[in-house]
Amino acid sequence: MSEPQPPSGAPAVSTALSEEHRLRKDLGFWGLTAIGFSNILGSGWLFAAMFAAQTAGPAALLSWIAAGALCALVALVMVELGATRPEGGGTVRWPLYASGRLVGTVIGWSVLLSVGGTAAEISAIMQYSAHYLPGLYNGSTLTVSGLALAAGLSALLTALNWFAVRMFARLNNLVSLLKVVIPVLTVVALFLSGTHAGRLTDHGGFAPYGYAACLSALAGGGIVYSVNGFQAPLDFSGEARRPRRNVPAAVLTGIGLAVVVYLGLQLAFLFTVPESLLGHGWRGVSFESPFGQLALVLNLHWLATLLYADAVLSPGGSAYVGVAIDARHTYALAKNRLLPRFFMRIDPRYGMPHRALLLNFVGIVVFLLPFGSWQNIVSVMGNLYLLIYAASAVAVAAFRAHDRESGAPGGRGRGVIPGMRWIAPVSFVVASEFIYWSGWHTLRLALPLVLAGVLLFLMQRRAAGGPSLRDELRRGAWLVVHLAALTLLSWFGSFGGSGQLPAPYDTITVGALALAVFAWGVRSGVAHLRAVPPPEPSLE
Repeated sequence: MSEPQPPSGAPAVSTALSEEHRLRKDLGFWGLTAIGFSNILGSGWLFAAMFAAQTAGPAALLSWIAAGALCALVALVMVELGATRPEGGGTVRWPLYASGRLVGTVIGWSVLLSVGGTAAEISAIMQYSAHYLPGLYNGSTLTVSGLALAAGLSALLTALNWFAVRMFARLNNLVSLLKVVIPVLTVVALFLSGTHAGRLTDHGGFAPYGYAACLSALAGGGIVYSVNGFQAPLDFSGEARRPRRNVPAAVLTGIGLAVVVYLGLQLAFLFTVPESLLGHGWRGVSFESPFGQLALVLNLHWLATLLYADAVLSPGGSAYVGVAIDARHTYALAKNRLLPRFFMRIDPRYGMPHRALLLNFVGIVVFLLPFGSWQNIVSVMGNLYLLIYAASAVAVAAFRAHDRESGAPGGRGRGVIPGMRWIAPVSFVVASEFIYWSGWHTLRLALPLVLAGVLLFLMQRRAAGGPSLRDELRRGAWLVVHLAALTLLSWFGSFGGSGQLPAPYDTITVGALALAVFAWGVRSGVAHLRAVPPPEPSLE
């Protein structure tokens, strides 16, 4: 696949093409589905049911359904790109192709930072392991021995990803099977232990804290984070067999399976919490290890033992997939020239980006240092992924408009997902709202950190070549303005901000802003694609 560079970059184009063809197309539908499902069902299932119930009561069930529907909507955009333009690490390549180097650098910088998501899962493993080894965690951060063990686990996960994508898929299939069996067994065992009638209407009713609390539960209850991760098969689209068929089916199947499991867990939690713990309503129910401690309260000691063990397995499976995805992202960032081409090298024997794996191992270890809690890392990482989804929505609309304008062969301008004309703007709005709903306390750290990517763009601009700096700034300004505006609105708004812009007017304002920015971004993208045509996708 060629680079969107001027003719003077021909040697680099040849290098990128030769490295891309070394990726092996060994992944079928079930392998891709297992990757997506395993990435979704991480540490979130162990906590989100309790936090969602604390936030919204039984109405949290609506939050899970809404999150699944909204994530499926966003996923359709990613599926369209993965099916029509399959490429290793595509989520960081598509914004570069569609919107230019400013947007590509800011999104690439966000992806580079999102290695912290894998670090958070490893940190969670250490916290859960402290049930057996108390010296690993001191209540807020990892101890020295905890950091050492976490670094060793990071090295092991890197080694397991070292050899070949086929070995990765087989190991991940086994881990995914265990990860689905244990939550399902938990649901069955809790229900068989005895349920309490009236749980959907007692203790304040179905929505004891109002239906607006369902919205807060999406972010504050950990629901968005729990369902996040569905994009994983897309990052392997360059290694998929029949990507136009297998990638869409795998992504949507992974979301559907995960939402069904989460709904079952939420119902089990709501119906089996002892009546004695509900004296202060759902907000008064608090466990450090929700399902593990609930099992102990219900005298299901065998289940508690299994759950504490799975509290290592589930985050471990997500971290295992995360290491693989981070390597594909780093490989793609090297193709984008955000990183040196040294990290783009694919090992000819195993078909794996070994240098990218090593760089990400270093990044994971750095994030494991005690700069913040697991919860804080997770909230920031979620916003970084949502930003990638928003940029992808603009990319898919810009690609379609350009393909129709240029008369793309094979009807590619019509795409493969019906209704993308409205799905793309709605998904952009959804991603923007999710970012906003995460709250001022998170955005005041996350969005300025992302905007540091603009400085990185300016520092690298001298050696980039291609369009003029003025053109690049003009075509990528929509993203910078959008991030700055979201930060300002978050400060004025009702989600942890000053409250000067009350609900629901703050959410309505964010939606209107997102629609305007989306239209701006698509127009800018089409202008960029006219000047720098994208490479032809490889659809074999």
